[in-house]
Amino acid sequence: MKINAWRLLKRICQDAADDGFIYAKAYPEINPRNPLFDFTEPTAMFEDTGCTHHGERAHHAQVFTTHDKGLNPMKYRTTGIDGVLNIYKEKGFTSHDVVAVARKLTGCKTGHTGTLDPDAEGVLPVCLGKATRISDHIASETKEYTAIIAFGTETDTQDASGAVTAVRALSLNEDALRTVILSFIGDIDQLPPMYSALKVNGQKLYDLARAGKTIERQPRRIHIHDIQILEIDWPHTAQIHVVCSKGTYIRTLCEDIGRKAEAAAHMQYLLRTRAGAFSLDNSITLTALKELIEATRLMEAVLPMRNALSAYREAQVDGEAAGRALYNGAPVELTFVRLPADTSDGERFLLLDEHDALLGIYSLDTEGGKLRPVVVLV
Repeated sequence: MKINAWRLLKRICQDAADDGFIYAKAYPEINPRNPLFDFTEPTAMFEDTGCTHHGERAHHAQVFTTHDKGLNPMKYRTTGIDGVLNIYKEKGFTSHDVVAVARKLTGCKTGHTGTLDPDAEGVLPVCLGKATRISDHIASETKEYTAIIAFGTETDTQDASGAVTAVRALSLNEDALRTVILSFIGDIDQLPPMYSALKVNGQKLYDLARAGKTIERQPRRIHIHDIQILEIDWPHTAQIHVVCSKGTYIRTLCEDIGRKAEAAAHMQYLLRTRAGAFSLDNSITLTALKELIEATRLMEAVLPMRNALSAYREAQVDGEAAGRALYNGAPVELTFVRLPADTSDGERFLLLDEHDALLGIYSLDTEGGKLRPVVVLV
């Protein structure tokens, strides 16, 4: 028999819900706009992969063709994947490049969680589907970097790709240099660089910089949680590991360290090693992502939203008493919610339903006796 694939998927997602991939053999005369599949043995056409990923329902369905004539499986699928990819951004790619490639490979709505410079490498979380709604919350988490400071020259971009703008050799001895580097731990005011994606009066700074313009910027308060000095090749370079808040420009930090050490300096190398729940250990390149998709194993690389937001504590709806309010973004009465101990007004929680499915991020309103929605994910 011939079945409209989209209706079939809709029924399966509603009835069997299912969290695994759906495999089907392609009908030879497949039409991408109205794909038909020949199910001569319906019970053998589906492979239930069981279904949960990191303890959370994946809420997606995809059709991959496996016809002997070699139809491209990436052209015939529906999408509904909500989660985050931990992409290892390689040198030479912009963050926009990575998002565009991920969008093309997965067919999902995509967005990243914080720009990495083209010459930088490392962790770049890419949100898929509804997870794009939480990108700002992932981006606000602590980040870690390994960087190499090169002493002797400053550049207009504050990294090795720019034109030299100042020359001044390092004269401080190694012990004094260590003291200068560690003095940046704590709250500091940092002036955003002209070569950055930050917008001022609706214009991106790097667009103005490329046009040869420099405008006044206001310093921004950031926090350096820790700096470890990994190696010093005095008086040429220093390799450091930085744990910092959102909004920290490591290029600017390198230049500022040089200036405080009475020398010129720029960032020679940058590797982001962690962004919130995402680390180098489980990151994958775009090439590896493509290979997983072609092998119908994409979900192995997708981290559920609940895991990506592990910095938040969890609250749970007690039974079904909250009713429809949960699914249309209305505040939830605290009488229907189980909260962890020692809560504080304004604290944000991941709200789960009675089946442990993530409903969204909610803020505690103690006086009003409610949890108020910040981001709704249903």
